[in-house]
Amino acid sequence: METRIRRFGIVAGVLAFLLCLAGGLWILVNTGFDPKDPLGAGLGLYFIGKALFVGPMLIIAALQFRGEQKA
Repeated sequence: METRIRRFGIVAGVLAFLLCLAGGLWILVNTGFDPKDPLGAGLGLYFIGKALFVGPMLIIAALQFRGEQKA
């Protein structure tokens, strides 16, 4: 059970990283860093930053998971 939860956490971290990065890049490409639309560039950069934080944190948390301790 413990290895299944770890594997799920790692897969979720990789998917979160890839999807947030792809979404951020897609937003930046479609807005084109237009100075008239700083909100689009900000959203794209936000999703790229989110990808760089959330994905690795999920992977690290999954690797440190030890399971339930029975007392």
